[in-house]
Amino acid sequence: MNIQSEKLGLIEWISKINDSTIIEKLRKIHDEYANAPDWWEEISTDEKESIQRGLKDIEEG
Repeated sequence: MNIQSEKLGLIEWISKINDSTIIEKLRKIHDEYANAPDWWEEISTDEKESIQRGLKDIEEG
């Protein structure tokens, strides 16, 4: 699945929608996504450090 072609397909589909209830549902999905906290800010310092160690390990092979 190519993410860019999927996004373009969704844009094309949305541009053809004339049903206001579907548009409102899409707006709610957008608003929920836009207002969701960043998961990185929600995890503990220990979890962040563990992730950073893992990324460093990957970089170092």
